[in-house]
Amino acid sequence: MKKINYLIFLLAVGIFAQDEKKPKEYSIEQFYENTRIGGGQFSNDESKLLISSDESGIFNLYEITLDGKSKSAVTNSTEESFFAVDYVPNSEDIIYSADKGGNEIDHLYLLKPDGTSRDLTSGENEKANFAGWSGDKSTMYYLSNKRNPQFFDLYSMKIGTWEPEMIYENKEGYSVSDVSDSGKFLALSKPITTSENKLFLLNIENEEMTEISKPGFSYSPTGFSKDKTELYYTTNHGGEFSRLMSFNLDSKESEVLYETNWDVMYSSLSENDTYRVIAINEDGSNKLIMWENATKTPMELPDIKDGNIVSASFSDSEELLRLTVGTSRTPNNIYVYNLKTKELKKLTSTLNPEIDVNDLVSAEVVRYKSFDGLEIPAIYYKPLTATADNKKPALVWVHGGPGGQSRVGYFALIQYLANHGYAILAVNNRGSSGYGASFYKMDDKNHGEKDLQDVIYGKKWLESQDYIDKDQIGIIGGSYGGYMTMAAMTFEPEEFEVGVNIFGVTNWLRTLKSIPPYWESFKNALYEELGDPNTKDSIRLRKNSPLFHAENVKNPIMVLQGANDPRVLQVESDEIVEAVKANDVPVEYMVFPDEGHGFIKKENEIKAYRQILTFLDKYLRDEDVTMPEKSIKD
Repeated sequence: MKKINYLIFLLAVGIFAQDEKKPKEYSIEQFYENTRIGGGQFSNDESKLLISSDESGIFNLYEITLDGKSKSAVTNSTEESFFAVDYVPNSEDIIYSADKGGNEIDHLYLLKPDGTSRDLTSGENEKANFAGWSGDKSTMYYLSNKRNPQFFDLYSMKIGTWEPEMIYENKEGYSVSDVSDSGKFLALSKPITTSENKLFLLNIENEEMTEISKPGFSYSPTGFSKDKTELYYTTNHGGEFSRLMSFNLDSKESEVLYETNWDVMYSSLSENDTYRVIAINEDGSNKLIMWENATKTPMELPDIKDGNIVSASFSDSEELLRLTVGTSRTPNNIYVYNLKTKELKKLTSTLNPEIDVNDLVSAEVVRYKSFDGLEIPAIYYKPLTATADNKKPALVWVHGGPGGQSRVGYFALIQYLANHGYAILAVNNRGSSGYGASFYKMDDKNHGEKDLQDVIYGKKWLESQDYIDKDQIGIIGGSYGGYMTMAAMTFEPEEFEVGVNIFGVTNWLRTLKSIPPYWESFKNALYEELGDPNTKDSIRLRKNSPLFHAENVKNPIMVLQGANDPRVLQVESDEIVEAVKANDVPVEYMVFPDEGHGFIKKENEIKAYRQILTFLDKYLRDEDVTMPEKSIKD
């Protein structure tokens, strides 16, 4: 009897407990059975939502009924991705946008219930952006560069006739940032640098222009009041972080509506200004607050377990709130919240049911000191099986920009790599947004220098973790992060064992001279931060361009490129690949003929990300895997 009791005791304290379940590894195909969604506009009768989804392999339009019982495809494109804009007021017609092969020349299309569509902005090189509906719902506003490819004018189209009428000719290179319901007032911004812009209020009827901004700060309009008395905007004037402001159109005075010790990203009002939502970028995560607008009385948002509310939008009746919710372990999902009944309904399930969310990695915010003592924030993904006795390889991930931010959220490639045993440290080097105005400006005209050291000190932080293999640390990044990857491989060739460059800049002189014409209003601001290739700045730009130092590369690299990329031309990647090959260094090269600056099509992402893992397993993990002998051109 004593023996039996002792056995029961041992079981109770867990001596005989089974080993913790080892997480299952999933294929890239399984990760891309997940679905990405966007949008979420209410239909006119508020019975359904219009969304964009890539469940077909590319983005198409879908409608979801608010009872969650039905989802139907509205379009069935197999070549180009279609992105939902909105329902046309008082009809079943839909506006959507699309480009060609990722060339970023977006057009606006009218889709009828019978499936026929019409290009409303049909100029061959015309780029058009939706700018809203008039207050009486009779007119669509949009921006177009058809008159001059460098600048965007404001047009209107009457619903039904759909004939364009220019209502503001933009000769000075402003950005039309907002339009009042009546179309009488415009909020115009003019970039000075990437961290400073001017904000103006224009009265179209009498052409009176009022500057709202003060020199040296950043401004972003967030809409006009329904009664046409106020313009709302965010600005970091008065502090390190952006706060929400109102500008009275009559008195020309501004006042603070909301501020905290993080950036206010945006704010929006319900149809009749009854409710306001404010989004805050809190240490790399979204935080939303909502209040009754007249009194600023806080309202409770629904509690969604493990959920981060990414965005929200009100129905016209002001009774329903669409919520887009995500986590670092799951793609975004769409919910609808009834403000009267407090009922919350989940309308989508985007995670592949074959994947157990507990096998994926939760993001963690960490901080480390750089070479000069500056604290660098980062988002960290630690493999579930990493221990001091089971050391893992690691990657430093660098975001795009310059001036972007790695944030807490779901990204299939990061979860795929972490699921296969790679630790990922997504650094927010100096120059990243979200951490104050001073931090944001710290990399101006020293790109590939101090910010690169921040990345290298991220590697040092990884080395200090006892479960990381110090001899198996690489670097990966896209766009500006691709540049940083190649900068590390050329300027600090001893630091990283491999580099993966996704759509990255390697020749600043060419990139800055060949920017798309529709970036003209932003060009001088870009030159102010990065340097003007037509001046003495060209000396530093050449010095900081990896292409001209490719002979330094000694460790394997992988380069991925979209053939239709208007920002980083394919010739840049062609040249860096050939230059590094001359060093007798392993180079893998993938060119995608139907992509631009970033991936849109699932089949391309699957192909690319599978190859990235194979590359890392061979050259970072030193596993015996087969790689193609030649460059891969898909």
